[in-house]
Amino acid sequence: MVCGGFTCSKNALCALNVVYMLVGLLLIGVAAWGKGFGIVSSLHIIGGVIAIGVFLLLIAIIGLIGAVSHHQVMLFIYMVVLILIFIFQLVVSCSCLAMNSSQQERFLSEAWNSMGNGTRRDMEKNLNCCGWLNTTEKSAHFREEYSQCPAECKTKSEKCETCGNKMLIHAGEALKILGGVGLFFSFTEILGVWLAFRYRNQKDPRANPSAFL
Repeated sequence: MVCGGFTCSKNALCALNVVYMLVGLLLIGVAAWGKGFGIVSSLHIIGGVIAIGVFLLLIAIIGLIGAVSHHQVMLFIYMVVLILIFIFQLVVSCSCLAMNSSQQERFLSEAWNSMGNGTRRDMEKNLNCCGWLNTTEKSAHFREEYSQCPAECKTKSEKCETCGNKMLIHAGEALKILGGVGLFFSFTEILGVWLAFRYRNQKDPRANPSAFL
């Protein structure tokens, strides 16, 4: 049975925004957990994940309040923001799915070079690797980086595998998962826009029949 009534549209929109709130809280919780357990020490990464979680949480709250109160302005703002998020997320998801191996290497190399020393040391420790793809051991920069590497492999062997090799092995699979999840999540945003648009143009059966809603 198609959900076409006022109450059904309201409940569906509320349920969708509750899911968005849970996702936002999950992002905030994961960032805090990663910081607390020392998995990632970079404030930029932690702050970025928390900012995304807070933004998603605020949008979900606006949508939830608008759905409960049938507030026209809040529902309109909710629709506009979801459309903008959908466009951005669709572009990013398609880019992740279309990225080839050379593009992956260039992207990861730029990300590695932009990291702070603390974040690099965390990744080397967690991935049990040292350095990026620089195999020129005579390089002064390579020796300096290798000497600061906290990976466990240094105590077990003379040479550790580079982090670039380890990351590139799983980069393709990770980007496909990321792109697929982002693509799926983007269509839930279109569902939210459609529900909000239809709900805005429906009249509350408990209200004055002559009132314009």
